Amino acid sequence: MNYFKTGLLIAAITALFLGVGFLIGGTSGMMIALVIAVLMNGFAYWNSDKMVLRMYGAREVDASEAPELVGIVRDLATKAGLPMPRVYIMDNPQPNAFATGRNPENAAVAVTRGILRLLDREELTGVLAHELAHIRNRDTLTMTVTATIAGAISMLANFAFFFGGNRNNNGGFIGMLAIMILAPLGAMLVQMAISRTREYSADHTGGEICGNPEWLARALKKLERGAAEIENHAAERNPASASLFIVNPLHGQRADNLFSTHPATGNRIARLMELASNLTPARQRDSRSDRYAPKYAGQGSTPYTAPPQESSDKRGPWD
Repeated sequence: MNYFKTGLLIAAITALFLGVGFLIGGTSGMMIALVIAVLMNGFAYWNSDKMVLRMYGAREVDASEAPELVGIVRDLATKAGLPMPRVYIMDNPQPNAFATGRNPENAAVAVTRGILRLLDREELTGVLAHELAHIRNRDTLTMTVTATIAGAISMLANFAFFFGGNRNNNGGFIGMLAIMILAPLGAMLVQMAISRTREYSADHTGGEICGNPEWLARALKKLERGAAEIENHAAERNPASASLFIVNPLHGQRADNLFSTHPATGNRIARLMELASNLTPARQRDSRSDRYAPKYAGQGSTPYTAPPQESSDKRGPWD
């Protein structure tokens, strides 16, 4: 059902894009819009991961620099049946994480310094399992496509305002003004609906990958508080990338409504706890024996030493 809903939403935002092109320039305008969409998505397909990692100053690490972090990702990737993704650390105090890449063979997982300070090993395992779920579900490509089309709709809407006198357009100034306002708004709503749908799906799949959804539920509680207290300046400068993160990095959007990039954390936690109650005892015993998550339910879980950073006065369970 989640995949069906996502497919409908992608079809809706594509139709909206072509419709704006038609309103601006008739059939010719629609064809031009289609060409623009293909070109922009082609560029985003090959370059979006590099662009977003560079945007957040992410630095790739290997097993020699971050042995336990990389080890957790490798173990979870094996459980999920995925190739080993590249692992990045962002020198950002806000606790957060995201995954990117056009397919599982070219994927990357990035975590902030803030999340390494805040979470214990089990909680971080749950977060990384969520990000690997995005990769397995190919959500990274889905969100790239929708973000690109949404940006193109805004571009066309601005074009409509300045070139509203096209002879193929019968709406006049009022019609062009409506396109300029309503088209980007509609694109934003569809993009956010897709993002929320994929977050719920990744929570469910991530809980199954790590073997204990409670780990991710505990992490989400901490991440929501941490993201609310610490501003992510890079995300504030690039709000279109907010949907990539596991929790909303922007301040001021907390409600589970049409204008939220993420589902309400309480709703996500409730679903994860329901999933945890449905897991078999054998599956939970398997998760307790995992060498990267040695204890169940987070009582006194053992932290590890995080990769050193140049300057930091705050120490936490990962450093």
